[in-house]
Amino acid sequence: MTLTVDTLTSWMNNFANKIEENAQHLSDLDTPIGDGDHGFNMSRGMKAVEEKLSAKPTDVTSGLKTIAMALISTVGGASGPLYGTAFLEMAKKSGTTDDLGELLDAALAGIEKRGGAKPGDKTMVDVWAKLVPDVKNGTLTEDKIREAVAATKDMVAKKGRASYLGERSKGHVDPGSESSGYLFEAMLETEGLL
Repeated sequence: MTLTVDTLTSWMNNFANKIEENAQHLSDLDTPIGDGDHGFNMSRGMKAVEEKLSAKPTDVTSGLKTIAMALISTVGGASGPLYGTAFLEMAKKSGTTDDLGELLDAALAGIEKRGGAKPGDKTMVDVWAKLVPDVKNGTLTEDKIREAVAATKDMVAKKGRASYLGERSKGHVDPGSESSGYLFEAMLETEGLL
């Protein structure tokens, strides 16, 4: 579970492909409980990431920083700062470890701090908090990813734009959780990463 420049680049390209294929779906999920633009924002962000990574980063730390900056500068709404923070915290942590589990721990702590969300608030934190331990234990599966994402459907949003809807936010999968699911699926599919 060592993150290298090659596995990082493959992982991000896989993630970008998933976002691209599902951009409309993500925005459709966002329409009833957000601004309806999550998929398009993430798609723009991941295109920028792919472009930046086409010139191979010299090391994992600079690669992670490049990803963070691309996302922060191109993804609108809350997702840019949250995803950007995740990769920025991974970049900081990568100075002392290249273990993916430890890097994801740092990313999750950053997301929680930045967004002020905790598990149960119907945000991407719900997916990350469930799946990071699985990555660390080597027990991540596609089913677990799907379950973690689906679990947000019956929650009432307590953070972000969806929280304004209160009880009416129930019955909708959180778009940030769905895109985070793609991130973990891409990780699972990246050869040599897990």
